[in-house]
Amino acid sequence: MKRFRGMAYPYVLFICILVVVPMLLIIAYAFTVEGTAFFQHQFTLGNFARFFSDAVFLQVLIRSLRVALFTTVICLLLGYPAAYCIAKSEKRQGILILIITLPTWINMLVRTYAWVGILQDNGLLNTVLGWFGIAPLHLMYTDFAVVLGMVYNFIPFMILEISSVLAKMDPSFLEAAEDLGADKKQSFLHVTLPLSLPGIISGITLVFLPSVSAFFIPKLLGGGSYVLIGNIIETEFLTAGNWSFGSALSLIMAAIIMLSIYLTRRIDKNRGDVS
Repeated sequence: MKRFRGMAYPYVLFICILVVVPMLLIIAYAFTVEGTAFFQHQFTLGNFARFFSDAVFLQVLIRSLRVALFTTVICLLLGYPAAYCIAKSEKRQGILILIITLPTWINMLVRTYAWVGILQDNGLLNTVLGWFGIAPLHLMYTDFAVVLGMVYNFIPFMILEISSVLAKMDPSFLEAAEDLGADKKQSFLHVTLPLSLPGIISGITLVFLPSVSAFFIPKLLGGGSYVLIGNIIETEFLTAGNWSFGSALSLIMAAIIMLSIYLTRRIDKNRGDVS
């Protein structure tokens, strides 16, 4: 084992340069006054006080959490049946997984731009509706468009996590439930669903985290007037040049994300202890 320990050094260096150092810089900027040369700055909590004292920022944060929650719930409701079908289709499981993962081979930004062409007033959707004499729908720059874009981009994570757990489930559990007189509904509720909870929790984590911090999906599908917390962070760094406040917002989001991870893992652990 000691002979291979040296092989880990390049990866440790890679993590330090691209993860640890940027995080330390964000922390340094968050607790200093505005500017880009933090060595010349003084310690302050004003960046955090500005966020919590301004009702606008809190409303944007609540909206971001609400959109991420809606996205996660929809991905779960749509993704679980799809994952269940994939897990049960042993002969076609490989091709079904390929169909689910194939869109992810294309850059997420390109896929989101495709939805712009579909949902805009003169886009593909309204063109098809016009063929049937249906009035055009104004879907762009709405909550529906933003949630739709997020569901489309993140639902493969939910499906793959749940299907991988269901595919590994021992069929003898279902056979035992059937021998005890359980019908298909009871077997699903009392055997399949509880055993798939680890995949559900992992899928929720993988969908909720990128949804709550996404910035280019609401920017493209929601328009400039639809702002989530990710858009504010982008603006503070790239447009306003206020790295200190942008770093403070990033730390607040990091704390929310770590808290959500802790809660989901805690629920999974408690479930394991009870079982």
